[in-house]
Amino acid sequence: MRYPIIITPDERLRRQAKPVKVITDELVQLLDDLYETMVAHDGIGIAAPQVGKNLQVAIVEVEEDDRFEMINPEIIASSGESLDVEGCLSIPHTFGTVKRADEITVRYFDREGEEMEVEAFGYLARAMQHEIDHLNGVLFVDKLVERIPEEDLEKYMEEHEND
Repeated sequence: MRYPIIITPDERLRRQAKPVKVITDELVQLLDDLYETMVAHDGIGIAAPQVGKNLQVAIVEVEEDDRFEMINPEIIASSGESLDVEGCLSIPHTFGTVKRADEITVRYFDREGEEMEVEAFGYLARAMQHEIDHLNGVLFVDKLVERIPEEDLEKYMEEHEND
C-alpha cells in the first residue's frame, strides 16, 4: 500500500518516534509499504513519521538493490564532515546545503529482528543521518547552512560537481 507523504508544517514530523518493541507482521508490512511509497515518490530514503507512523523505522536505498531497512537505528560512531545538498519528500521544492558526518556506524535491527551494524560513507551516510534525524523530530531545514532556490539547484549542482 502506498501512503501519502506528510508535509511540513505537520507537527507529526516533529515528534520523537517510539522505539519498536516487537517485530510483528504489521511492522513487516509497514516496511514493504514504506519502500513502495519511497519508490513511488522517487526518494532514496523514508522514515515512518513521514507517513504518519510514530515508530523508529526508516529505509534508505541510495543504490538499487542495496536497501537498508532500519528498526530502532542508532548512530554509534561518526567521523569527518562534509557539506552537501539535501532535499526531503516532506518538504517539497526546498533544497539546501547541510553539514553531516562523512562516515558513520549505525546499529539497528532488520525485519527478522537481527541486530545489524553497518559502516556507511559519503552519500549513504548522509541519507542515513537524514532519515535517523526524522525519527528524532529533526528536519534537514533545521540544519541548513545555505538555502538553494529550486530554480538554481541544477546550476548549483553543476558548479559543485567536483567538491
